[in-house]
Amino acid sequence: MSNKSTAVEGENTVAASPTPADSVCWLSTTLELAPRAAGFHLITGEVVNAIPELEDIEVGLLHLFIQHTSASLAINENADPDVRKDLQAHFEQLAPRNAPYYRHTMEGPDDMPAHIKSVLTGTELSIPVTAGTLALGTWQGIFLCEHRDHARPRSVVLTLQGRPYSRIGIDGGAC
Repeated sequence: MSNKSTAVEGENTVAASPTPADSVCWLSTTLELAPRAAGFHLITGEVVNAIPELEDIEVGLLHLFIQHTSASLAINENADPDVRKDLQAHFEQLAPRNAPYYRHTMEGPDDMPAHIKSVLTGTELSIPVTAGTLALGTWQGIFLCEHRDHARPRSVVLTLQGRPYSRIGIDGGAC
């Protein structure tokens, strides 16, 4: 891999050595979430608090990955709590407990439905970072979708990549 960046000026291509503003920062941490009841739980604040280096990123991407098969992640409305209740009610209809056609039943009546719900919502999210903040819409929040009745703690890997702010006289900030 080359350590040179390329800039295009008109029809000419100019190669330049990377400057601090061209450097990309990569950080990773694991957010441990306390056990929660089945439902949709707003975790945006916990995510932001877990990765304080976010404020040092001018432009980038935060990737979240939950390391479980019976819980998931989603972005949805964070203003009206009724949305969360409606989502939970709908998911209970989509993947009911004790369906007679389930074969995977050894871990309890909520386990197979939890796997189905996790597949439907997904285990990862990618969110743009702009000017040191998550570029979520006005009414958007990050949710832990807990699909088990008696869940254990959940682990979410947070990977931040991006270009840090150019800081004259400061050696790269947190990255």
